[in-house]
Amino acid sequence: MRSKVVTREEALKVFKDGQTIMFGDWHGELSAEEIITGMLEIGVKDIDAIAVSGGMPDQGVGRLIKEHRVRSLKTTHIAFNPLARDQMFAGELDVEFVPQGTFAERIRCGGAGLGGCLTPTGVGTDVEKGKQKLTINGKEYLLELPLHADVAVIKAWKADTAGNIKFRLTARATNNYMAYAADTVIVEVEELVEVGEIGPDDVDVAAPIIDMVYVRTGEKKPLCPMWQRAKAKAEGGK
Repeated sequence: MRSKVVTREEALKVFKDGQTIMFGDWHGELSAEEIITGMLEIGVKDIDAIAVSGGMPDQGVGRLIKEHRVRSLKTTHIAFNPLARDQMFAGELDVEFVPQGTFAERIRCGGAGLGGCLTPTGVGTDVEKGKQKLTINGKEYLLELPLHADVAVIKAWKADTAGNIKFRLTARATNNYMAYAADTVIVEVEELVEVGEIGPDDVDVAAPIIDMVYVRTGEKKPLCPMWQRAKAKAEGGK
């Protein structure tokens, strides 16, 4: 079976100015930091980003926002990144806020090839501006269009050489469904194993979905205290 393991330099050849890129982090956590560092180094710019938040100035997509590499951002909020807020108010960053459930569903539609989804969330608010509204059985819904990307940059705990990947606990976050909604999927992992070492029931995203596997070379990023407690509980601790 063909190995999908690549060097960081090979992965970075995918990126071009002006691409739509999904970042599967969670407010800056759980992000493919070494790939993002490479994107900064090669000077990728004019990114149309899709991420659950604006990250933080020193983590995730927030690092690219800090360096003014992102021209637009579809997200659920930017509260943890004051630089994103400042750029938005200055007209330097075009931000579209999307309710979090709608955000996930629009990406799922992009991955499934659907034309969109109907949701009552946002009816009667600023969210409905410019969107088609339908009434079904007396209830109003907004038609939310799918989200799709040129590239998805995601982070996983473990992968085998074929590209089957496994997340740790809640670290799948937005990483799992973003993997289905991009033309090219690059996954940065902490650990690489041989085919068969991740059991069928443990595969979170199957190999056919993943295009490239990059094994990070730096230290493993520690879990935040909340996830440390969840991990300890799952392993039988207190």
